[in-house]
Amino acid sequence: MLKVAVAFKRKPGMALEAFQDYWRTRHADVVCRLPGLRRYVQSHPLLAGYSKGELARDGVAELWFDDLAALKHLATTPEYRDLEADEARFIDRDSMVLMLLDTHVIVEGEVPEGAVKSIEFIARRPGMAVADFQRHWRDVHGPIAAGITQIRRYEQNHLRPGAYTRGPAPLYDGLAVVWFDDTQAMRASARSEAFAQTRADEPNFLPDTGVDFIITREHVVL
Repeated sequence: MLKVAVAFKRKPGMALEAFQDYWRTRHADVVCRLPGLRRYVQSHPLLAGYSKGELARDGVAELWFDDLAALKHLATTPEYRDLEADEARFIDRDSMVLMLLDTHVIVEGEVPEGAVKSIEFIARRPGMAVADFQRHWRDVHGPIAAGITQIRRYEQNHLRPGAYTRGPAPLYDGLAVVWFDDTQAMRASARSEAFAQTRADEPNFLPDTGVDFIITREHVVL
């Protein structure tokens, strides 16, 4: 299965509640008509996350297809043109970041009802080779983070190699997606020794500026 993630901001001037409602209802109906779509998940930031200002992204859509051929075919269909037209009604299309991803499950676990989902937008340390970055993130950092007992499920989503072969350098090298029972469990995890160890390892593969993230709840649409 091929996973596609799209991160974006809402249309300028649009109220956050109106944006989330449109995305969850009317736009979801448009997306579900896409030929070849196997699974579709929306992740909406918690409203409390905006208490200190705007977030890096107002949401992430995750879509699954059988393979790259199915995705390429999609772009030729009238349903895809309808999708693009509807996106313009509520999304700042200039903010959209599309990623084709390979998923590595670091902590295998069931996602509990009402879980919160942290999504980190991962960029590698400047000057670090992609292969070295992916290897360290998966094989060194992943096992360290797996020691955080509050984590219910942890996936690393690595950008596919084709993203580096043409065009400008990608904005992100992947997404770290982690589920917790609730925000209290997430806060408790940040006080753990295992969390301190993950932070100590971050300079080995992440930029000194850190990473952007959003705390969300997911809506499984399809």
